[in-house]
Amino acid sequence: MKHLLSSTAFIVLNKELARKVGLKGAVLLADLISKEEYFIANGMTNGWFFNTEDNIEKDTTLTPYQQRNTLKKLIEQGFLETKRIGIPAKKHFKINEDQVMKLLNNLSLIKSTTINKNKEIRITNNNISNRREDFVSDVLSFDYDKSILNGFIDYWTEPNKSNTKMKYELNKTWQTSLRLKTWAANQKKWDKPKSSGMSKIHQHLQKNINVKKKLLKQFENEIN
Repeated sequence: MKHLLSSTAFIVLNKELARKVGLKGAVLLADLISKEEYFIANGMTNGWFFNTEDNIEKDTTLTPYQQRNTLKKLIEQGFLETKRIGIPAKKHFKINEDQVMKLLNNLSLIKSTTINKNKEIRITNNNISNRREDFVSDVLSFDYDKSILNGFIDYWTEPNKSNTKMKYELNKTWQTSLRLKTWAANQKKWDKPKSSGMSKIHQHLQKNINVKKKLLKQFENEIN
């Protein structure tokens, strides 16, 4: 905790702590922890140490009024305790290190969870990219027209909304060879030109022309 929040030369503020207890609260707590370190280093404390409003104002620029309001909040949050000790009585402080560490650990856990979540998303995205490459490589190994293979790949590698699975991975069963065979067969049906009314008329006219040619040839033979 000490290396996170204070130093003998300057006040070190933990940004996450400042967001939680406010800037004044973080400044005052860091200053008091720094003072506690001094007392501990000189063997002058049994957990309690004293400080004055004048010293705190000198070190933090917090006025006595600001100090009292901020202290009240920190005490209510369980980060420290105060009491008057000695003759004449001086205000003494005691840092609740367990409470401070609990807060810092929770903040670190939240931050770590966010980092891990983002990392997991990146890993997942990388995995789906790798799986797509494997799928494409597998499909291109089959002997079909390139346009058929490309259409097959584009359709079945479409990712879901969460970008975690491709369309073909959502099927309970999958066999690329059979799916490709069906896809190619359907593609031939889709590409096959359909008969139109005009082609039937054309066929009928052509049939009549052929009949007329045959009759004309027979007539010429009879004349000769």
